[in-house]
Amino acid sequence: MFKIAKYIILDIVRSKVLIAYTVLLLAISLTIFMADGDVTKGLVSITTVIMIIVPLVSVVYSTTYYFNAAEFTELLVSQPISRKNILMGKFIGIGSSVLFAFVAGVCIPVSIFAFSATGITLMVSGCLLTLSFVSLAFFTSTRTRDKARGIGLALMLWFYFAILFDGLVLLFLYSFADYPLEKAMIALTALNPIDLARILILLQLDISALMGYTGALYQQFFGSGSGIIFSLILQIIWIGAPLLLALKAFKKKDL
Repeated sequence: MFKIAKYIILDIVRSKVLIAYTVLLLAISLTIFMADGDVTKGLVSITTVIMIIVPLVSVVYSTTYYFNAAEFTELLVSQPISRKNILMGKFIGIGSSVLFAFVAGVCIPVSIFAFSATGITLMVSGCLLTLSFVSLAFFTSTRTRDKARGIGLALMLWFYFAILFDGLVLLFLYSFADYPLEKAMIALTALNPIDLARILILLQLDISALMGYTGALYQQFFGSGSGIIFSLILQIIWIGAPLLLALKAFKKKDL
């Protein structure tokens, strides 16, 4: 498993796409921090970038690489190696490579310019968000043999979590405005890894007052120690659950 991951990492290191992604994140982070001396505004701006770019690149790049390495996968399957080790090796290799790009592009600048509890929260949430969308990429990739369809499914997942989900939540709030929905909103938040990361970071920035009564409820729950642990556990579940489903499909898949 780790040998497979090693070969994949060595192959991805030479990828111009991943290098460009790393440079882009680094350039954005440095520009934001250097353009404004207010660290809080810088963290808010970087959070906005992370919530859009990081999930998109993670899911699309992982899906594309998965299908481009189809011949390598078929070669591995023909060897006396369990499919579990093959898939986990691919996940470790791809996941660690994309994660390294995020660490180099975002975590290092944040550590230099805004090392604090909020900065640490941003870095941890960003890393977990990266791995969760790599895991979702494996989930979609193992469901089809067609590369175009796989990338299409990956983009649909990103569009749903990054854009459509918030619209559906607003529709839900509007339709049931006469009912107390604050606790229901916490449950809905658990269904979106992007929202989990966003709320956790924004609450650490202590701007929940701008979110009204719902923000106060989020602050009471997610701002507490148990709320933070709950959020981190859910983000880890968003990594493990799609990966387990992908593994189940990969074991039965006819290559």
